[in-house]
Amino acid sequence: MKYQSQKVAIYYFYGAMALFIAQVLGGLLAGTVYVMPNLLSELVPFNVIRMIHTNALIVWLLMGFMGAAYYLVPEESETELYSTKLAIIQFWLFLIGAAAAVIGYLFGIHGGREFLEQPLWIKVAIVIVALMFLFNLSMTILKGRKTAVSLVLIVALWGVAIFFLFAFYNPTNLVLDKMFWWWVVHLWVEGVWELVMASILAFLMIKLTGVDREIVEKWLYLIVSLTLFTGILGTGHHYYWIGTPGYWQWIGSIFSTLEVVPFFAMVVFTFYMVWKGGRSHPNKAALLWSLGCAVFAFFGAGVWGFLHTLSSINYYTHGTQITAAHGHLAFYGAYVMVNIAIMTYALPNLLGRAPYKQTLNMWGFWIASSGMAFMTFVLTFAGVVQTHLQRVLGQDFMEVQEQVDLFYWMRLGSGVVVVLGVLIIVVSLALPGKEKSPSAAAQAAE
Repeated sequence: MKYQSQKVAIYYFYGAMALFIAQVLGGLLAGTVYVMPNLLSELVPFNVIRMIHTNALIVWLLMGFMGAAYYLVPEESETELYSTKLAIIQFWLFLIGAAAAVIGYLFGIHGGREFLEQPLWIKVAIVIVALMFLFNLSMTILKGRKTAVSLVLIVALWGVAIFFLFAFYNPTNLVLDKMFWWWVVHLWVEGVWELVMASILAFLMIKLTGVDREIVEKWLYLIVSLTLFTGILGTGHHYYWIGTPGYWQWIGSIFSTLEVVPFFAMVVFTFYMVWKGGRSHPNKAALLWSLGCAVFAFFGAGVWGFLHTLSSINYYTHGTQITAAHGHLAFYGAYVMVNIAIMTYALPNLLGRAPYKQTLNMWGFWIASSGMAFMTFVLTFAGVVQTHLQRVLGQDFMEVQEQVDLFYWMRLGSGVVVVLGVLIIVVSLALPGKEKSPSAAAQAAE
């Protein structure tokens, strides 16, 4: 750690890990309700459990991004953070707002729009928190060195805030509602969030491989260009069946097919940097998460997205368990893993315990990743069966659900494995341990 103000990232990383545990436990409960439908049906309905599961995911990922930004921006800018007090106040406002939203969901207080269920006052609070965050980061970058990593990151984070403003627009026309709803959801996860991911990976590649910054930055600009070129018009694959003109089926099919390219470029980028660097960095776990992020994002967001993105295929598969398979692996690979990668790199430096419980951390990687991979395959098989029986043969929805019940039990089992892996990861990062390395001082000095 080079700058004292970087320590503010600890708040965000620990808050993110707490919400991460809550999110996967909520997912495990939702998976249990799938096979035991009457469980908690009167106390906490399934739609509320799912709401908490998905909202906790979004909040902890954003909190992780904020922690990553507060860690890497001072180092990239070669200056202390503009205001550590503002960053700490922002953290508590964000955490309290998230807790208030969850309590409201439990009492039926929500907006009803999927992923954007937050009541109006919570949305306003989110905007205030975002403006505090962006002001703090922007002022830090303006007074310090400007690098491609920090500039791409700040542009992406401004994009996150700007596109969230469409969450306030809720027209009565259902077609317009869904169109602009995707301007938040899609342009976040398949647009500006990808730029956040790319900038964090670029930072990690500079630190972990020792490759010249100029080479890394060239790759970063390439990935950013590909992401924006494919991701913006790739929104069209959500417009197929919501009442928009037919030309969106062509636009969506072509550009969402090309969305595989930036994710493949990330795989080539990370492995090429590691090969070219040829450097044995002491933090092996951070390197493992960085490489794993690129690979899992390629398969989850790229390959599994491509499986059902063409309009002629999506006509049969949309809304089936194939969508759930894609969503789980894509979020885990692209955004969960990049957050854990930066935490695994930064926390040992921030806490002065580098490298820190690496063996346990890497066990967590393999356990959680194996569980998620198995869950993806199980949901994919369930989706194929569901598509054929329900959409092709025309069987009743509930009758089909009974026939894929075995897959839901296997999904629940894989969920238990994922939760175990997550708990191991959090323990390896958050709790003190005995594992030390003679090269700890070398990494701490980076």
